[in-house]
Amino acid sequence: MNKIMSVEQAIGLIKSGYTVAVGGFIGAGHPEGISKKLKEIYLEQGTPNNLTLVYAAGQGDGKEKGLNHLGQEGLISKVIGGHWGLAPKVQKLAIENKIKAYNLPQGVISSLYRDIAAGKPGTITHVGLKTFVDPRVEGGKLNERTTEDIVKVIEIDDKEYLYYKAFPINIAILRATYADEEGNASLQKEAATLDSLAMAQATKNSGGKVILQVEKIVSKGSLDPKLVKIPGILVDAIVVASAEDHMQTFSEAFNPAYCGEIKMPVNSIKCLPMDERKIIARRCAMELIPNAVSNLGIGMPEGISMVANEEGIGDTMRLTIESGPIGGIPAGGLSFGAAINPDSIIDQSSQFDFYDGGGLDIAFLGLAQCDEKGNINVSKFGPKIAGCGGFINITQNSKKVVFCGTFTAGGLKINVTDGKLIIQNEGKSKKFIENVEQITFSGDYANNVNQQVLYITERAVFKLKKDGVTLEEIAPGVDLQKDILNQMNFKPIISSDLKIMDERIFKDKLMRLK
Repeated sequence: MNKIMSVEQAIGLIKSGYTVAVGGFIGAGHPEGISKKLKEIYLEQGTPNNLTLVYAAGQGDGKEKGLNHLGQEGLISKVIGGHWGLAPKVQKLAIENKIKAYNLPQGVISSLYRDIAAGKPGTITHVGLKTFVDPRVEGGKLNERTTEDIVKVIEIDDKEYLYYKAFPINIAILRATYADEEGNASLQKEAATLDSLAMAQATKNSGGKVILQVEKIVSKGSLDPKLVKIPGILVDAIVVASAEDHMQTFSEAFNPAYCGEIKMPVNSIKCLPMDERKIIARRCAMELIPNAVSNLGIGMPEGISMVANEEGIGDTMRLTIESGPIGGIPAGGLSFGAAINPDSIIDQSSQFDFYDGGGLDIAFLGLAQCDEKGNINVSKFGPKIAGCGGFINITQNSKKVVFCGTFTAGGLKINVTDGKLIIQNEGKSKKFIENVEQITFSGDYANNVNQQVLYITERAVFKLKKDGVTLEEIAPGVDLQKDILNQMNFKPIISSDLKIMDERIFKDKLMRLK
């Protein structure tokens, strides 16, 4: 059978009502050419329709690209996804109750692909207990139309676990760099290998078909078998994409430092300006332990590696990204998921195995809402569905977790003068509230497993203790009542040993952390 097809022929393999799994991490590894054409064909012909969309990591640019192409009413009728924030067009359908919608932890979906491939009934894990994906809380359901339970609580040897039910996959849409005529595919120019192999195996063992987007077709036998990550026996259709639809990430056509072709000098990485982000990153950097295995989340935590490099301690960090890179420095923005100068790149599911088993020494993640129990919400705000992504896997299992973000949001302006923090304009929205809108991180669970938890902002540092969230440090120059307690909707416990944050953080010169 000739596997090399036009994109139209490949999409012809997708029938209405199918379950379709799509690969990618933001823009890395996403088959943009195929998802774009699928939208065009649906709008022209009305088919295929009524699809169930499955994906682990968020794929999109927050506007039009990635899974936003599939955010068409009628094209999809159900979504099981890890992160929703970058696909507002899919979000909109869920918010308007036009589709059934589930949000499950990214690492769980990643594991599900392997369990489906192995013919197992589903994935059994502690990940998600006491968060919104626990069926005793919300069961991962995102709207009123979504009623079926796909997560159950089970007990094994007197311990609770969550059971995530497996399902057949009819189509997998993946991306690789090169493929030969038989479909043997390599990923040497990709920023991450993600779940490509597991998704292909899960689909074939479900009786489905695998569609592959590549940069070029090469002759049979010309690929090093050690570089072949998707064997040809799993591939049914190969589509050659244009360069425009096969960018390495959604912000870069190709960066050889992401895939190990070159090593970029770390001194070429820019320094942060002296603002609230740098203040938070500096305080977080003080929690770094040499050679500790770490994870930095997207957004605010990205600045920690920049501060570490500026301070000359970047080479002591052992950073990992949930997408699979180990070592190097995480890229930011729409290139998040890639790493500059990685030591290795493993499959996403293997990375989550390591995370779920407690392999992370410390993790730094964003702080959007925090309540008096120490719960964190980063996944849902009013009608807006951000989704949990890998947040639950990472925060629930790291030996120590540090949540970092500004104290308030929406218009916050600060100034640093003479080693003191001045609040020039307070943010409109309070982040420390009585009850979070959705539990993405459970303070109760953390206390039950004796996890170390810190909450770091530009003006205060809190610690989670058995009796609640405790204020441990305040910035020099701020007023405890006016700038901290009055800006919270609950009263924290105030440490009997309340400290002033290290003044070096607030001076525009090296802190000499080395």
